[in-house]
Amino acid sequence: MQYIQRFIPIGLVLAGALVLSGCNRPSFQDAQGQTLDWSSLRGQWVVVNYWAEWCKPCREEIPELNQLDQSPEVTVLGVNFDGITGEPLRAVADKMQIRFRLLAEDPGPALDWKQPVGLPASFIVTPEGKLLEARFGAQTEDGLRALMDL
Repeated sequence: MQYIQRFIPIGLVLAGALVLSGCNRPSFQDAQGQTLDWSSLRGQWVVVNYWAEWCKPCREEIPELNQLDQSPEVTVLGVNFDGITGEPLRAVADKMQIRFRLLAEDPGPALDWKQPVGLPASFIVTPEGKLLEARFGAQTEDGLRALMDL
């Protein structure tokens, strides 16, 4: 009994640490089947953009997001609102000339974000990993840079 009492708290602490470390380090699959560890984005601004092929303002902002993604301080990640994955997602991205990285799944639930109700929607995340703002409607590179103070 004394043995169990002495080691159960250690086991609980270790189990809790494993659970918490998993909560702090979500990872997502991209359109190419590669894993993106969310914590690897720390130290840079992240724009998570929700888009759809049928959304005209989404198509209008793609060149702006492509350009913003070229900045070493910013990573743009795209999420298809309609849930398209695999080859169909890659084909639509090629057709729409999307050059930034696309996620094969919505990161919102793992990050405690609500799914946007309108498109396009851009979630701006600080280099410290905090959601700064959600913006709706077509964004410009200059407007997003001004928000990030870049």
